[in-house]
Amino acid sequence: MKRLIVDVRPGEYTVTRLAADAPLPAGLLDLTDALVSVTRTPDELSIIAPSSFAMPGDDAEKGWRLLTVRGPLEFTLTGIMAALAGELAAAGVSLFALSTYDTDHLLVKHSDLGRAVLALRAAGHELVVAPEV
Repeated sequence: MKRLIVDVRPGEYTVTRLAADAPLPAGLLDLTDALVSVTRTPDELSIIAPSSFAMPGDDAEKGWRLLTVRGPLEFTLTGIMAALAGELAAAGVSLFALSTYDTDHLLVKHSDLGRAVLALRAAGHELVVAPEV
């Protein structure tokens, strides 16, 4: 696996589950300075957004930190998410993974961030930790 540059983004994220037919919360897609992910299936509406965004509903998991692989990554590349997930699993760090057109993103619990950074650095990746704002 080639050496990757992974940015540790500032701030905390929340993963929220809403009913499959729920409308998108007003203003959610106006957030342009942070990652926002919306996935709708026949069974649920999952939203990843900064914890500072007021989200309706009680089914939410707070306390995630965002790690983003610097991209863009070519679609022909293989094994990036598998390698990162394997390195984190070996360190006992669970993750929530998602991909976009340009790159891959990993969310790890804030309490696991230090172990995640150490594990990825030990595997030869460069971790760039942004200062908290």
